[in-house]
Amino acid sequence: MSEPTSIMEFSGTHRAFCNRWAKTDDNMCRHSMSFHLHNTLRQEFFASYLYLLEQTPLVKLYPVTCEYIKGEKQFYYRAQNFYKSVPASEEGMMGDFVAISEVDLEGSRQFLKKFVGPGKAGTKRALDCGCGIGRVSKGVLFPVFETMEMLDMMEDFILHAHECYLGDYADRVETYYVYNLQDFIPLPERYDVIWMQWVACHLTDKDLMEFLRRAKESLRPNGVIIMKDNMARQGCRLDPVDSSIIRHLDIMKSIIQKAGLTILNVEKQEGFPEIIVPVWMIAMC
Repeated sequence: MSEPTSIMEFSGTHRAFCNRWAKTDDNMCRHSMSFHLHNTLRQEFFASYLYLLEQTPLVKLYPVTCEYIKGEKQFYYRAQNFYKSVPASEEGMMGDFVAISEVDLEGSRQFLKKFVGPGKAGTKRALDCGCGIGRVSKGVLFPVFETMEMLDMMEDFILHAHECYLGDYADRVETYYVYNLQDFIPLPERYDVIWMQWVACHLTDKDLMEFLRRAKESLRPNGVIIMKDNMARQGCRLDPVDSSIIRHLDIMKSIIQKAGLTILNVEKQEGFPEIIVPVWMIAMC
């Protein structure tokens, strides 16, 4: 019996197919997909990949999962490129829906109240993940917490927050992090609240789960993580333009539970137009 063909030989064949995909039709692409792509999908999108396979041609999944550009997964590289063209303004942060910003902020303020106060999370310090220019920090978090730390992958957003948008609140920012969330390692027992709004959708299932595990270790006593994000009405949907994945609430719950966190409360954001994808808030610890 001959020796099994090495994985490296399969990888070489796979790369050869990839180079020719631009000149082939979708049907051939689907049938030429290698074990490598399916394995990557299972690893990176373990809770979502069956829905992705069902709804998206495999050829469209390859660029956002397997390719590396400058040492970074293309899923993240594409997102960074997308946000380079987004203006550092409230309009940029909200896209075409700046009119609902105050509705969004008020919903967040009311949800946060349930978890902060005597016998609950303290008010010493919060971390705003994917903070952008600081819209949520300014409208929700600064009025509650003594100090803030803010994290975003886009330096232009952070600079605008500090120099213009936050005003006097900027004096209460302890640290700005220009960092990708999937690589960020927060200090242990540091935060009373970690706020994650419209950023979980930019992480693969695997990286989201691993960040949540790290975030849990960084909570102070009675601390809480609050996630607010778009949730698909069914299954999940991948947007290859900005590299975001909108998951159904049940899929998101599964990832949270696999990360070892306890879900404290789940609430839908009310007052948004029906045209908008449903937005849900999840508190966990």
